[in-house]
Amino acid sequence: MDVKAINVLVLAYLGDTIYEDYIRKFLINRGISKVNDLQREASNFVSAKNQAQFLKKLCDANFFNEDELAVIRRARNNKNSSHPKNCDVLTYKHATALEAIIGYLELQNDRTRIDEIMNEILGEKLC
Repeated sequence: MDVKAINVLVLAYLGDTIYEDYIRKFLINRGISKVNDLQREASNFVSAKNQAQFLKKLCDANFFNEDELAVIRRARNNKNSSHPKNCDVLTYKHATALEAIIGYLELQNDRTRIDEIMNEILGEKLC
């Protein structure tokens, strides 16, 4: 399978689940034991606005290699104009790009690189 040929929205679909799984495990490992508290804390990481900010921080730090940047550009430039009501199109496209790169790396079986991205986002090493 040529991962580079997969629709970026499909990559984002996969990346979204992986990203959220990392966030949930991170919060549980921090000792949060009530579902409502977990949900509230997770929103600090999984909102489109925050995901877009995480992507910007990583891009500004020249964190991504050329192949990864190509996936990010494809996702940001995707022609799909639908987006949630609570954010603008540009923010949503950047959030989608973060999810797409995670989905891309998952299909490349590169969990080490996903760990590196998530460590940067979470600000600490994952167990």
